[in-house]
Amino acid sequence: MSFEPLQKTVPPLALVDVTKRYESGGGGAVTALSQVDFAVASGEVVAVVGPSGSGKSTMLNLLGLLDEPTEGSVELRGETTAGLSEAERTDARRESLGFVFQDFHLLPTLSAVENVRLPTAFLPEDATDRARDLLELVGLGDRLDHTPDELSGGQKQRVAIARALINEPDVLLADEPTGNLDRDTGTAILEEIRRITDEAGVGVVAVTHDDLVTEYADRTVELVDGVLRDV
Repeated sequence: MSFEPLQKTVPPLALVDVTKRYESGGGGAVTALSQVDFAVASGEVVAVVGPSGSGKSTMLNLLGLLDEPTEGSVELRGETTAGLSEAERTDARRESLGFVFQDFHLLPTLSAVENVRLPTAFLPEDATDRARDLLELVGLGDRLDHTPDELSGGQKQRVAIARALINEPDVLLADEPTGNLDRDTGTAILEEIRRITDEAGVGVVAVTHDDLVTEYADRTVELVDGVLRDV
């Protein structure tokens, strides 16, 4: 199975002068992000680091179209996502974004193939063959019918990566992708992400506390008190 590199003249995903505030219990507001400008290019791996409470989760939620900015805009393929209905945002996530989570988020009663094809459950095309191909791509061709409790942590994360790629996304958003893995397994997963990214031209944004992730990134940015800066 091979990928054709994406050809794009604009970043597939960007935050443009984004500020995000949340109402606090005392009637005031907490600024989680302040005037953030950020873009990930096709084929680029960006690590987002910073202390707890710095705004990393908020940034990931905005990039994933799971929340909306107070000011500024989230742009997908150069087009603002402001004004999209919830159904349109769901369609945009399914068509353009893949998600990889620290805790894998695999359904325990489903096989590896069934977990990978799950995002396509309400689409007319049968994605079983593509799910099998993706699992073979990440080295799990002999684990197609295994359930999560029959897989190691690293194998579960490989299933999660395959699932994130099932809809051929422009960008993978990874939340602590090595957080539950030992160093050797984490290294193997990062090498897999790096290889697939290079072959597919997929952009990756990885929010992490793990210095190992930054070693595999093309670029690292840091959030401190909601302010983003290059490292």
